[in-house]
Amino acid sequence: MTAATDPVKLMKQEVGKAAAALVKSGSIVGLGTGSTTAYAIQFIGERLKSGELKDIVGVPTSFQAEVLAKQYGIPLTTLDAIDHIDIAIDGADEVDPHKNLIKGGGAAHTREKVVDYLANQFIVVVDAGKLVDRLGSVFPVPVEVIPMAVTPVMQAIEKLGGKPELRMGVKKAGPVITDQGNMVVDVKFDAIDNPENLEKTLNNIPGVLENGIFVNCADVVLIGEVKDNQPVVRKI
Repeated sequence: MTAATDPVKLMKQEVGKAAAALVKSGSIVGLGTGSTTAYAIQFIGERLKSGELKDIVGVPTSFQAEVLAKQYGIPLTTLDAIDHIDIAIDGADEVDPHKNLIKGGGAAHTREKVVDYLANQFIVVVDAGKLVDRLGSVFPVPVEVIPMAVTPVMQAIEKLGGKPELRMGVKKAGPVITDQGNMVVDVKFDAIDNPENLEKTLNNIPGVLENGIFVNCADVVLIGEVKDNQPVVRKI
């Protein structure tokens, strides 16, 4: 099977295209991180190049998003230079029926949270496999921690009933280091009954910068599925 006919890849492209189609000329766009969002960035770039879109600037949430935006010709700005974001497009690792999210599989959740919460409209792009009945069912909660505080933070998380694990690098000796120079602790909870409370509780632990629970911020979730080998996009 070639990449061109891989139904999963095609489905991710269709979700990315659907999100890119929501961007209007003259907007400031938050550019998220991850494989599906990468297609959205590509299609925004293509719409700019064809002249269908004009006067777009992007705010990247990670080094990955920045590199892709430059590759596809999207001009970039920073939060210092703007006073709002019109639309942000980003992925998620889990989405519950209330559109609450767990993000941070790519360790970019701190910058994503800053950008996505600022946006007037936040569009989430996922495949159907990311939908869960309740948060924390499959994916641990990523917590970004300043390096000196890793041990006390992990001890505090255990007292909350979480099972913390320091995220280690792949093809790299030692822990994953975020774009801010911090570490990531992945925390498994048996059940997250109140995501809003847990988000605040985790962020109140000294040494924690931010965690991957996103509540009350997603406006639209675009979900890609493969049905009869064809990509389908639905919206909640």
